[in-house]
Amino acid sequence: MKYDLRFPIIILALLVVGLMTVSTAALSPRASSGVFTKQVLGVALAALPVGVLWWAGRDRVYRFAPQLFALALALQASTFVIGKEVNGQRNWIMLGPLQFQPLEILKFALILMLALVLREGYRGMSTYARALAVFLPALALVVVQDFGGAMVLGVMFGVMLLAARIPVWHALLAVLAVGVAVPTLVYPRLEAYQQKRLTIFLDPYKDPRGAGYQVIQSTIAVGSGGMQGKGYKQGSQSHNGFLPEAHTDFAISTWLEEQGLVGGVMVLLLYGALLLGLAGMAAEAPRLQDQVLFAGVLGQIGFQVVENIGAALSVLPLTGITLPLISYGLSSLVSTLATLGLAYVVHRDRFEGQI
Repeated sequence: MKYDLRFPIIILALLVVGLMTVSTAALSPRASSGVFTKQVLGVALAALPVGVLWWAGRDRVYRFAPQLFALALALQASTFVIGKEVNGQRNWIMLGPLQFQPLEILKFALILMLALVLREGYRGMSTYARALAVFLPALALVVVQDFGGAMVLGVMFGVMLLAARIPVWHALLAVLAVGVAVPTLVYPRLEAYQQKRLTIFLDPYKDPRGAGYQVIQSTIAVGSGGMQGKGYKQGSQSHNGFLPEAHTDFAISTWLEEQGLVGGVMVLLLYGALLLGLAGMAAEAPRLQDQVLFAGVLGQIGFQVVENIGAALSVLPLTGITLPLISYGLSSLVSTLATLGLAYVVHRDRFEGQI
């Protein structure tokens, strides 16, 4: 069997960009010790779930989707009891010397479960009832502690419904409802610091030493990179500690400062190729169930890329969403690689017998 190597090569290129970015951001006095080593460890750890997926194959993975989804919900619920607080959010679980975010497992499991539920496409209002029965428990467990994570789940859900061929006018009504509910019902119930994070991008200089500080320093770093950048490990904003979260939320700002516009365009082209690859897989899939799954992966990766880069450039709200394959974070990195590995396995097995 021939395998299309373009997809893994694109992923490998983005991983190289991520490792370069984390290694230079590690020089910042704000960075925790050993972040580069842990990022390399994350790449190695991802080999386990990817290997299991490769061995299991498409049909077996689908069979275990309900059990995996139940486990993911239980882990997410456990954060309310045993969760560790990081950056004001109690959504991490300690596992020996490591800590992981159950949300990352939940994203993976939700994509699989929704692909099962929506496998027959739109069949009237019962389709929404089944899909919401899966989606709403996941959303309820996440939105309380992580609004950015809830946004990712919401986009995934919407894109997968579209792939299931729901009527366009239903989608437009849903967008209108969300557009009304967020500013009138959701936003007023957020904590004050959460509200500031969502609106400060409009004018960060309203609070330059508080909520606007991160965005201001990010745009300074990006602008100082110019066309060709300052060079690898030559970034002054991150190395001198001016740029906060230089290895996580603002990893792209670290990269742009050192690699400039040229390096930024290269990263955008790589992400564009990755998303086009996923869209191509969806187009080649003969089963609607697989098409829905590819749509979920595409929605997750695409939204995180747009939101993270947009926040770093101060054109979108700052939500703490990581940049796939580039931002530091073991759970995020392992989950993203596992999700992309799932897409590759489903594409490999697209013509095999249905479950």
